[in-house]
Amino acid sequence: MQPHHSPKLVILGRDGILNVFREDHVKAPQEWIPIEGALEAVARLNQAGWHAVIATNQSGIGRGLVDMTSLNAIHQHMMQLLAEKGGRIDAVFICPHVPQEHCHCRKPLPGLMLQIAERYGVDDMARVPMVCDTERDLQAAQAAGCEPHVVHTGRAAALSDDELAAWTAAVAGAKAHENLAAFADFVLHREHSAAGIVGEDSRPGTIVG
Repeated sequence: MQPHHSPKLVILGRDGILNVFREDHVKAPQEWIPIEGALEAVARLNQAGWHAVIATNQSGIGRGLVDMTSLNAIHQHMMQLLAEKGGRIDAVFICPHVPQEHCHCRKPLPGLMLQIAERYGVDDMARVPMVCDTERDLQAAQAAGCEPHVVHTGRAAALSDDELAAWTAAVAGAKAHENLAAFADFVLHREHSAAGIVGEDSRPGTIVG
């Protein structure tokens, strides 16, 4: 039998990581504004063989602020912008529920990540980096057994370096990066180092705290 090889997979939150976070929810394609450098970061990961998937709480659906037709249009817009940069998101996993529904898929519970593991045949989630911008999502990464990362954008942008360091200290193995581009630098540099091919273009990510 051939040994089973899981794909190289990275899980991204959406709002505050790929696009500018809005307190009032992204309700239409024109409200989905990419964070500078984020789409290019996804493209660089893709080009290195990484599959990127999104795991996102979208309680705006449960609250009646966004419907599925609008959400699909938003994601179509996102995919188009990514394609223009040479990148792609393989799949978007959403939790549409409000907290009062007590579902199993709303982060900080690990349901979405477990769905992703099942879809992609991943048996060791410790090899799957998950990029977060909230303490809740770091807890979800930890609960799912993913490798936890936080970026200093989105909801985390208001934190001081000390506060961000406190978040990472509370979740074993968590690492902080300035933004998604710095996270991509970190992952690709680590990969090159492991393969013994560190070159001039390989830069470690900006670690905060």
